[in-house]
Amino acid sequence: MSYKRLTPCILIDGAKAVRWFDDKTVISDDVVSLAKHYGERGADELIVFDLSNSDENHEEAIDLMKKINRVISIPMVAGGNIRRQEDVKKILYAGAKRALLNLSKPGTLKLLEEAALRYGKERIAVSLNDFDALFKHQHQIEKYCTEMIFMHRLDLNSVVNITEIPCVVVTDTMEQNEILKILKSDGVKGVSGLFISQKDMDFDAFKNVCLEEGIRMTSFESIMDFAEFKLNSDGLIPVIVQDYKTNEVLMMAYMNEDAFEHTIKTGKMTYYSRSRQERWIKGETSGHFQYVKMLTVDCDKDTLLAKVEQIGAACHTGNRTCFFQSIAGNDFDAKNPLQVFESVYKTIVDRKQNPKEGSYTNYLFEKGIDKILKKVGEEATEIIIASKNPNPEEIKYEVSDFMYHLMVLMVERGITWEDITKELSDR
Repeated sequence: MSYKRLTPCILIDGAKAVRWFDDKTVISDDVVSLAKHYGERGADELIVFDLSNSDENHEEAIDLMKKINRVISIPMVAGGNIRRQEDVKKILYAGAKRALLNLSKPGTLKLLEEAALRYGKERIAVSLNDFDALFKHQHQIEKYCTEMIFMHRLDLNSVVNITEIPCVVVTDTMEQNEILKILKSDGVKGVSGLFISQKDMDFDAFKNVCLEEGIRMTSFESIMDFAEFKLNSDGLIPVIVQDYKTNEVLMMAYMNEDAFEHTIKTGKMTYYSRSRQERWIKGETSGHFQYVKMLTVDCDKDTLLAKVEQIGAACHTGNRTCFFQSIAGNDFDAKNPLQVFESVYKTIVDRKQNPKEGSYTNYLFEKGIDKILKKVGEEATEIIIASKNPNPEEIKYEVSDFMYHLMVLMVERGITWEDITKELSDR
């Protein structure tokens, strides 16, 4: 395990983030903002525990996990209050990279096996409170999960001797030297707990401390050194930036070696500003960060292609892409499904914000949610009736009607197509 990760931990108790299991001092009333804060400050991963003791609070925690997943661009491992298969499903559908099962709870071994067979062992992690649990259940752990999370400091050398499954250590120590010692241990994938979860934690700065101690810390690992690229006369390499979901070209910028290394280390697109003659972390002032999904180099090694998750607008003008001004040719992509959906959606939003007399859309908004829901239900029924007819044209017509009314409902409830596509991709 060459690269290590810093993984802050959020404990949800009654919709608030609390400090520790036996303390429960409230550290934030806004769990979602806290998660976003960690991601923007350079955390590599996030652990989320639900400490609720009721079904109602558990559902509230699941909802918070969904909201967290929408605002972070780092993996989330989530658990707590998992008692049945449905809980595993809800946590994974909330966007967690892995569901975290507590081996200290009775019945978890059976649940672990069922979850691994249903969702794949790569989607499952286990938490352990002591070394005996690992020794006793080693076979099941290795067969049904791909990550262990230890809830306090153990004899890590003994852990490595028993299993090769990587682990994250959640510790209450506030001693930096202890954290460094844990990260140097073989088999340790990352560290979490009080020190790492400090609200003012500067993850990038601490990664530099780790590097000075010989600990390799990064969000990504590049198989090429910057020296292998062919640079322009200014010692820079151009970077074409593309949305990783839609393949839309967002912008073009330049990197020097420092910007490239910072991009690799943090997972945030970082450039060299030729006008300001300095490093430029995209989104540092606007909040419109670009999170790296993939970097590739062209055949001549003189241009990089970055596929990113774009937060907000890529262009300083407020446009989604810098390439928004057509100067020749036709809009050949006018029937791109995503573009059509986005265009209709934006029109509906505009109708709500700027009512137009005689507009059917405004009529629906004026009548309110009950009328909108009634129309959605009616149009869904029309699809069923049309589907009994052998003529596919009727189905096309009714599905189009349904999609329009569905988008009115989405606008009314503040749900975007990005929310929907992200939810589907997470599944």
